[in-house]
Amino acid sequence: MASSDILKNFQEIKVESSIDKIIRQIRGLITSGQLNPGDKLPSERKLSEKLGVGRGNVRDAIKKLEFYGILKPLPQSGTVVAGMGITALEGLISDVLKIENSDFASLVETRIMLETESAKLAASRRTAQDILDITKALNAYASKLKSGEQAVEEDLMFHLRIAEATKNTVLKSLMLIITPDIIRHFIQLDICNDKRTSTVLEEHDIILKHIVAQEPELAAAAMETHLQDVLDYSKDLKNRQGNGASGTH
Repeated sequence: MASSDILKNFQEIKVESSIDKIIRQIRGLITSGQLNPGDKLPSERKLSEKLGVGRGNVRDAIKKLEFYGILKPLPQSGTVVAGMGITALEGLISDVLKIENSDFASLVETRIMLETESAKLAASRRTAQDILDITKALNAYASKLKSGEQAVEEDLMFHLRIAEATKNTVLKSLMLIITPDIIRHFIQLDICNDKRTSTVLEEHDIILKHIVAQEPELAAAAMETHLQDVLDYSKDLKNRQGNGASGTH
């Protein structure tokens, strides 16, 4: 058998993220009966200390599991295990892990669909407080850029504030599900370089102006234009990865 044919039998090794590992631990505790429906999880701080990971990783894992109904937040009580059958839980947790391992292009496509609709709804439904919150996020982003620091999280916070202005909690939740993955990919792939920072700031400003003026279609179009470079980059990356996998250049 030719070496090229043998090579096809090998599969890429994917390194699990901390979020993957947290989700898998929770799955193991549920399926083994060590965590039962109604059991309360320790606080994010205690879990973070016990697992040896950042609180952000714990929070992101819990948010994903809450979104899928595997965990349930209770006001004034914390987070508890939902009352589902083990088979259903295993299937849902597998889906969560698949999302965690999604390719960058798929995440970007999903983000664009969510964010163009988000900008449109925000322009229709925003309140005076929303405008203040979005403006504050934009100023934080501009300030970070001015100091020469990386502003990936401030950039995405601007977009999350727009999602909040939609008054659509499901849309906001979906953004929160994919945001940690996008942040990680942005940092790993070094997409947020200095070449586009001033342009991005101008595009943010245009999006905000259309939201303030309550111009839904223009806000959506401005958002789509803003994300076009990232979409093009993700498609090019996917093509290059595909060519590398097939052995062509």
